[in-house]
Amino acid sequence: MQASNPLFQNRSFLAFWATRMCTTMANQMMMVAVGWQMYDLTHSAWDLGLVGLYQFLPALALTLVVGQVADRFDRRRVLGLCLVAQALIVAGLIWATFSGWISREHILLAAVALGVTKAFQMPTQQALGPLLVPAELLPRALAFNSAGVQFAIIAGPAAGGFVYVAGAHAVYGLCGLLFVAAAGFLAPVRYDHQPTLAREPVTRASLFAGIRFIWQRKAVLGATSLDLFAVLLGGAVALLPIYARDILHTGPWGLGFLRAAPAAGAFCMSIWLTRHPIEQRAGKVMFGAVAVYGLATLVFGVSTSFMLSLVMLAVSGAADMISVVIRQSLVQLETPDEMRGRVSAVNSIFIGASNQLGEFESGVTAAAFGPVASVVIGGLGTLGVVGLWMRLFPSLAQRDRLQPGPRAA
Repeated sequence: MQASNPLFQNRSFLAFWATRMCTTMANQMMMVAVGWQMYDLTHSAWDLGLVGLYQFLPALALTLVVGQVADRFDRRRVLGLCLVAQALIVAGLIWATFSGWISREHILLAAVALGVTKAFQMPTQQALGPLLVPAELLPRALAFNSAGVQFAIIAGPAAGGFVYVAGAHAVYGLCGLLFVAAAGFLAPVRYDHQPTLAREPVTRASLFAGIRFIWQRKAVLGATSLDLFAVLLGGAVALLPIYARDILHTGPWGLGFLRAAPAAGAFCMSIWLTRHPIEQRAGKVMFGAVAVYGLATLVFGVSTSFMLSLVMLAVSGAADMISVVIRQSLVQLETPDEMRGRVSAVNSIFIGASNQLGEFESGVTAAAFGPVASVVIGGLGTLGVVGLWMRLFPSLAQRDRLQPGPRAA
């Protein structure tokens, strides 16, 4: 292979990429099964929101701990332990479902356990990825990595929806196999592990270093908080079981396609970005993409057509992918390796808040105002956030190129 494709010569990066593919597919399949199973048991939008909240709270509580772990210990081993733990959680769901005594409480307990494992997994894999490629290839590697992850998010829900016909335990069983496969792919990953924090005591300053680092870099703070509030308000993933069953009148297969649609749009966009990385006007492009995300959410909220709903979800996914690549590039390019674990831990809270806490927000507003009003309010809120953030973070709006900025004191 020619040197013009250096990413495909990097065996550790490709193994890491395959690991993320398997784990993402397993998690997406599991969320289809958990969402449909919970709604089947309770018929409650509130309970669907609680699944997201119960995954988010452990991550919030462990923020300062997981960053220290990612910076002090071998990131490959930490990630491997997370995969083993998730396989055990899946085994518990299989047992409870197959035995017939699965309940609302069991699902919420599993959500808490998943929240704990993901709290360690997300910052660890975010901090590990940049160590496997040279800095000049990082934006392209992030886009390629996102393409694989988005493909898994497409295939995972669709497969989960079809496999659910055989029962939730069948979906959980397939998830368990994928977690085992992910651990196998992770085994050959190698990097130069230099635990720079291992010789330093844990202090208040080191615990809060990640928060201070992001606060001092206004472009990074603006990008991460924009993504947080946009997806927190505009996300409708938690309500997809309600849309599939009560508004669009499809079965589990329809839910699978609805969950896969944003990833389909994101996958196409990530492929485009791999070949045509964002090189100019990065800030304006990011704000424009988030505005499109809000508009697509609005149209989805009022749609009663299955095909139109799929298209709008795909558009929202494509727009979100642009924002994700710009945000990840800014964070990784401006963060030194010895800080990546702690910064990634804080970044993971932003991501978790926008996803899991966003699911809870959707469940609460849907319980109060109905699912359609919940999604419409969220879309309008996203557009409002775009306008406000352009005024609060003018340096981000004017950011031109994705390259390291000046170090803050």
